[in-house]
Amino acid sequence: MALPFPFSAIVGQDDMKLAFMIAAVDPSVGGVLVFGDRGTGKSTAVRALAALLPKISVVVGCAYGCDPARPAGLCEACRERKAGGKLKSALEPVPVVDLPLGATEDRVVGALNLERALSVGEKAFEPGLLARANRGFLYIDEANLLEDHLVDLLLDVAASGENVIEREGLSVRHPARFVLIGSGNPEEGELRPQLLDRFGLAVDVKTPGDIPTRIEVVKRRDAFERDPDAFTQKWRSEEQKLRRKIVAARAALGDVVTGDAALESAARLCVALGTDGLRGELTLIRAARALASLEGDKALADSHLRRVAPFALSHRLRRNPLDEAGSTVRVSRAVNELFAA
Repeated sequence: MALPFPFSAIVGQDDMKLAFMIAAVDPSVGGVLVFGDRGTGKSTAVRALAALLPKISVVVGCAYGCDPARPAGLCEACRERKAGGKLKSALEPVPVVDLPLGATEDRVVGALNLERALSVGEKAFEPGLLARANRGFLYIDEANLLEDHLVDLLLDVAASGENVIEREGLSVRHPARFVLIGSGNPEEGELRPQLLDRFGLAVDVKTPGDIPTRIEVVKRRDAFERDPDAFTQKWRSEEQKLRRKIVAARAALGDVVTGDAALESAARLCVALGTDGLRGELTLIRAARALASLEGDKALADSHLRRVAPFALSHRLRRNPLDEAGSTVRVSRAVNELFAA
């Protein structure tokens, strides 16, 4: 298995890296959408983050990687095995699953073997990509080009955390909780509003414009490809430090105080921007709380809200024909006006 590029060695792209870390600390934030130029490290960062995270405990032999410590989230097969005795567990890397644009519905959700069911009376199910992505990351490159019927499938599963397959009177359901990561180039088409709103955070990435940064990117990538083992070893201590930071932030997340003042600031900001619904406010609060936990702060403050507001709200704004500024600029302007008052 090829070694992934170390997350801590990625040059620049600080907003993307921070958004990924926030989603890793609190998956309920709702995933990350990264829009921008090709070759800016989007897919590299996803795989690097998954490799950075501590291994997860899974039930041995389970196609969905069920967590043996969470009986309520076990699949049907694991529940039956648990009733018959103790489940065996093992540590496995956090899964990262690519969803190809041309994937069929059966490949994504899984397929029921109807012939075997009718002839033998056995409910045979071939798990799909959603099963493999459970408790990990589902990565969609060029998400804006994804076919509509797959978008609808993802919306249903992302909302429920469960994949349900029904064919000819047969039904199979299994857990499918994953962090959705999407990337794309806005010049190649827009994302459907329903799917766009499902991503908790959205980040724009650009090719570095300054010469020193470009040189450093090339130097590190070239060094990694020449000798992956040596390069990975060189960054091992930084990776361990970052891993400990994420693990500590996860443990402390529930203790971060979210006061009424912070809730009021979030509400005022969303009202000022005219965001639809309350998903924006919920995401803003969750992302800011995860950032506070990452930074070791005990309470959510305006400084945390300011930092994550462009990630959480820029993709939720309605188009304003009278304002030619981009959505990120509009969010920054509203943030400055609100918190300067």
